[in-house]
Amino acid sequence: MRSKVMHLEAGISSSGPAALPGPALLPGAGPGLPVLPDDPPAEQRAPATPRHKGLKVAVLALASLTAFALLIFTAAHGLIAWRLAYPAVAPLASDPMQAKQLAYSEFVIPASGGIPAVSGWYIPATAGGSRTIIFSHGYGTNREEPWVPMYDLAETMHLLEYNIILFDYGYASAEDRAPATGGVTESRQLVKVIEYAKETGADDIIVWGFSMGAGTALQAAFLTDDIAAMILDSTFIADAGTLALNLAEFSPVDGFPSPSLVAAFFPLWSGTRLASIPSDRIESTSYDMPILLIHGTNDAKAPASIAETIAANQRHPLSSAWIVPGGQHEMMFRTHTEEYMQRVTAFLAGIG
Repeated sequence: MRSKVMHLEAGISSSGPAALPGPALLPGAGPGLPVLPDDPPAEQRAPATPRHKGLKVAVLALASLTAFALLIFTAAHGLIAWRLAYPAVAPLASDPMQAKQLAYSEFVIPASGGIPAVSGWYIPATAGGSRTIIFSHGYGTNREEPWVPMYDLAETMHLLEYNIILFDYGYASAEDRAPATGGVTESRQLVKVIEYAKETGADDIIVWGFSMGAGTALQAAFLTDDIAAMILDSTFIADAGTLALNLAEFSPVDGFPSPSLVAAFFPLWSGTRLASIPSDRIESTSYDMPILLIHGTNDAKAPASIAETIAANQRHPLSSAWIVPGGQHEMMFRTHTEEYMQRVTAFLAGIG
């Protein structure tokens, strides 16, 4: 037995270590890990051709231009909505004394309860009295409303022995600027002015509104019972229809700007959704007080159908509408002065 073991040891020492089974090396494999016969050859990618590179650059450029155009498109609608909330309003150019030799006093109603401050002028009637007219100016202007012109109306009504109040809504204020809200906040400011008029001794308060100032007066009538009558010239209600009409009037391209996108941005600047303006309620309500509606058939800002719809729903026997053929927005006093004042004075005489 020992001889066999010694013989085996001698065999190992003479021939070297026994070769272990393993993968065979392919010819030319060289040092390192062995290459298995079944391994697939390494994938070779063809170099990009100039044509493929140009296509890739074009796609990236198109994507960048599209993103940039979308950004500009979106920003443009945001800017338009901001401009609607903060219209450019000229500063006051005069005052009742300078313009018409009307003695007046200034008043300020402090801000409270989220209602912006209100500043204005009070022009007392010469012989005193409790009949007071509050002029509610339109969008994009101030208490002077020069194209009416408001000073001329104030002078005429002062001669008829009315106390006169002229004031600025928040978006027209030089000291306490606030965004325009389509009458939502402005109607609450108007109520504050009505309360101020009562403090001065007014019993019969007539609100005389123009454009959005007329629409604001209709909203204010939902909030107070102290309005004896209303005269509404070129009534404008800020809803989807009038927004689309006014955007289209000044747009060089059909469909731009998009009214729905502008309306979506509007609350960011004004804090008020246009949908919160009670346009349907305004047009369908039968108001308790008499209303004189004045509107032109060629009104490019607020269609005459607004006044016609409101008039059709009135039940007060002294309410009436004067739809002026060819009349333009807020221009009836200027273009039809005599008939305008005849109709207004007859309306005021009828309500006492």
